[in-house]
Amino acid sequence: MNHTTPLGRMGMGAMTWGQPTGWSRWTPAQLAYGPSHGAEEEQHALDASLAAGVDLIDTAAFYSNGASERRLGELAQGRSFLIATKFPPSPFAGVESLPKALDDSLARLQRTSIDLYQHHFPSNRIPIPRLMSLMADALHAGRIKAVGVSNYSAAQMRLAHAELAKRGVALASNQVEYSLLHRRPEVDGVLDACRELGVTLIAYSPLGMGALTGKYSPTSRAGGLRRFLPNFNRKTMESVQAVVDLLRRIAGRYSKTPSQVALRWLLENDAVLPIPGAKNSRQATENAGALSFTLSPEEVDMLSQATLAWRM
Repeated sequence: MNHTTPLGRMGMGAMTWGQPTGWSRWTPAQLAYGPSHGAEEEQHALDASLAAGVDLIDTAAFYSNGASERRLGELAQGRSFLIATKFPPSPFAGVESLPKALDDSLARLQRTSIDLYQHHFPSNRIPIPRLMSLMADALHAGRIKAVGVSNYSAAQMRLAHAELAKRGVALASNQVEYSLLHRRPEVDGVLDACRELGVTLIAYSPLGMGALTGKYSPTSRAGGLRRFLPNFNRKTMESVQAVVDLLRRIAGRYSKTPSQVALRWLLENDAVLPIPGAKNSRQATENAGALSFTLSPEEVDMLSQATLAWRM
């Protein structure tokens, strides 16, 4: 189907933005990727992204205890772009905490409404029907403009979609991990459900947490927490090299980079919106370059065939 979305074609993840203090410096995102390269580079990254047509910036209350939202709110003053954020602010929050959590996010973002408000991760503490009712309340009150979910299975998505439909509200998106090195949405029903329901699949970690950039290899390992993840052990990195080599060969035809080709593979699916993270203006500019060319059907197929092992 021809899938169009008001969210645009590509966004940017601001997970590591802000200058967290105290224990917030030790959250998983900060430990895995390290902090952004400073307030000035965050400003330049936003400028470069907006100039290239990337106008959705994704954050969450959970990121660095609100530091990412707060920084994005500062940068948003006098600017026009879409902000996506997420509830809850902690894994221990219950469903009834949504109104206050939304108030707090709006305050940090210095906004009167949020363009896309997403449920960050399914939880037994947060029944989906009740949550969607509260989301619909917030939308009808003008405090949010669209409802999304994140890390939802196909069944959870369908439940959320049905509950929102009772209130005349559409489910806008499901944010899940999706890349050439994580193709599970193709086989677990999530991508099919997105197409069927008209829901945008927002792809986080679209560069395989950096493994698809060509920056890392079996002899040049990632730092931080990533070093200990299965995707970055020596055996996996050896198998990834063949994929990176193919990305480089295709990139050479367009004077692009492996990262840009990996992002373009996702962009060729019009139901998918990748949100690569950027810690500085160079990364933001490189990511946005994926919007400036297209792959042939044969190249898309070559990449798909080369990464079949990552569909499981």
